[in-house]
Amino acid sequence: MSDAGRSRRLVRPLFWLTVTVLAIAAPLSLTSFWLQTGLFAMAAAIGAIGLTLLVGVTGQLSLGHAFFVAIGAFGYAFLAGSSDRHLVGFHLPPALAAIGAVALAAGAGALFSPIAGRLRGIYLGLASLGLVFLGQHILYNAAPVTGGYNGRDVAPFELFGFSFTSTNPELSIFRVPYGALERLWYLGLVLVVVGYWYARNVTNGRPGRALVGVRDSEIAAGVMGVNVPRYKAAAFTVSSAYAGLAGVLLALAFGRIVPDSFGFVLSIDFLAMIILGGLGSFGGAIAGAVLVTALPLVLSHYSDSIPFLAAPGESGVGAAELARLMYGAAVVAVLLFAPGGLAQLLRLYPLVQKEPSNEPKSPGPGSSAVPGPDRVQQGNAQQPTNG
Repeated sequence: MSDAGRSRRLVRPLFWLTVTVLAIAAPLSLTSFWLQTGLFAMAAAIGAIGLTLLVGVTGQLSLGHAFFVAIGAFGYAFLAGSSDRHLVGFHLPPALAAIGAVALAAGAGALFSPIAGRLRGIYLGLASLGLVFLGQHILYNAAPVTGGYNGRDVAPFELFGFSFTSTNPELSIFRVPYGALERLWYLGLVLVVVGYWYARNVTNGRPGRALVGVRDSEIAAGVMGVNVPRYKAAAFTVSSAYAGLAGVLLALAFGRIVPDSFGFVLSIDFLAMIILGGLGSFGGAIAGAVLVTALPLVLSHYSDSIPFLAAPGESGVGAAELARLMYGAAVVAVLLFAPGGLAQLLRLYPLVQKEPSNEPKSPGPGSSAVPGPDRVQQGNAQQPTNG
């Protein structure tokens, strides 16, 4: 092993250890704005991981991700109940309500999966887009459940008697009071890590090779014994479950949810996240989610310091419009010059670059591997033989 390889193997663990320590210690110094922005980014990262599993790994285009996020958010609010006597709810324990909300989103994905199994490409995208408009209609008109245009409050999360609020129990670390945002920060970190770990395990195993085979060629995958409709349905169901979990965390971060937050624009934002991050890369999806989520919030927060930004209500380019223009241009640049997205750029840095292997790799049927550091290993997939 070369000296550069040895130094890289020593530096990478230290790098990720530093990142872990900073993430754990962040609530000690961050203000409420940055904590809430981080929570929004974590929720988006979970949803982006699920969409990467569907679009980047399996090759199924979906424009309806916002629909399943809405099911998770309003499902949790409905199952956990509310103090508003005009709204209905089951008043389940928050942890059980969160599990139920994820199950509802996964069930909705499973119900849609037969349609996903029959369509592909832009046709599947248009069919899934109809879910967003259907969801908006339901959210606005099912007022006893969703609160209609005004939305509904979200019950705070609680686990084993520990409340993710400012009280019960009161908590302070190094004289820093830990309120709802600080406690939810750690919940979000755990959910992102678990979601990333599960997605990597799925794609690195036999199901992942089958999903990649479905993406590359459904006919070839069927010849090799892959049950194509079953795997496409499973991918849509798992992706919907991720979206539901993202909706639960998003609802907890907001504290109050309204239907306008789960429209067509949110689905486009999720697509932008995985394209900017690099299709097929879960780490890239997380980076893309942070960029797309945080950019408009940061620009809006510092709009007074940016002279060419228009204040809310004034004519001109506002923070939200500028953010969309910026990452819209970034999407075009990625498609033209860096198809691997942020994941491809990260591979240029020795801190996060993996040690190259000296062993030859089998090309396999999926020689056009997914770009990014989290690419699905396809070399072990078997090729059909003639005769």
